[in-house]
Amino acid sequence: MFHVVLLEPEIPQNAGNIARTCAATGCTLHLVKPLGFELSDKYLKRAGLDYWQYADVRVHGSMQEVFAALDGAEFFYFTTKAERSYASCNYPAGCALVFGKETAGLPEELLVANREHCVRIPMRGERRSLNLSNSVAVAVYEAFRQHGFEGLEEAGALHRLSWD
Repeated sequence: MFHVVLLEPEIPQNAGNIARTCAATGCTLHLVKPLGFELSDKYLKRAGLDYWQYADVRVHGSMQEVFAALDGAEFFYFTTKAERSYASCNYPAGCALVFGKETAGLPEELLVANREHCVRIPMRGERRSLNLSNSVAVAVYEAFRQHGFEGLEEAGALHRLSWD
């Protein structure tokens, strides 16, 4: 239903956790090179545990490849530099949630070119940022919340406790 785009991710554990979130929600994960790890990295695989078989992961050589692959999709750029809160916009089905690398975020030129689609996750001013995998989870679940968690509740019903 949604696409998660990681531009030049650096930390395998973050990418693994994000792949797990994508597998659990059915989001497609797009990784944009260069990657700071190999896809066979043991930390990446361990963070995703047994979810990798359910993750739809696609690797791209550039953001231009992502734009071409998701032609017609609306893109939202998550950055601490935005004024608009992530919770104040509507995420249409099929949109792309874009995140930058852990040490630098998204490139300034990408943010400037897409200012109207830049959003932030509010937090205390003296803090630099949230962990990347936490930020992705916050964004993904807000997008699903706006769509009534469509497609998620049915699968979760198998694991609910019976109070009878």
